[in-house]
Amino acid sequence: NVYRMELLGAKVHPVTTGTGTLKDAVNEAMRNWTTRVDDTAYVIGSVMGPHPYPMMVRDFQSVISKEAREQILKTEGKLPDAVLACVGGGSNAMGMFYNFIPDKEVKLIGCEAAGRGVNTAQTAATIATGKYGVFHGMKSYFCQNKYGQIAPVYS
Repeated sequence: NVYRMELLGAKVHPVTTGTGTLKDAVNEAMRNWTTRVDDTAYVIGSVMGPHPYPMMVRDFQSVISKEAREQILKTEGKLPDAVLACVGGGSNAMGMFYNFIPDKEVKLIGCEAAGRGVNTAQTAATIATGKYGVFHGMKSYFCQNKYGQIAPVYS
């Protein structure tokens, strides 16, 4: 991803704080943005963070389910039995599910990474093993340590 961003002209700043994971990158991006609002924009592709960011990602990514819904109806003349999407950062699932939400007969199935297994500490299975919490201004399920701090995930 970094290589592709640089090809498009982005200057990528590596995160040197914390564990250097996505969590730490988001922390640094928010920290930078809140101290430089006059010349900085905060843009994220995952369904995370405070309002209105999850809704913005939903709206941008919903084109996926809009087109998929139109194409399946045109090709098959009916809705699918189920729609599947990965649920890591949320943007794929939000985009693929959004326009099927009103269709109660369509099962929406989210697939999450189990890493080395849901019974290990090396997992990213927040739905299967996570606890409810608040992180980056968002209520959701998270892998957490015994103190309620966000735990590193492994996928």
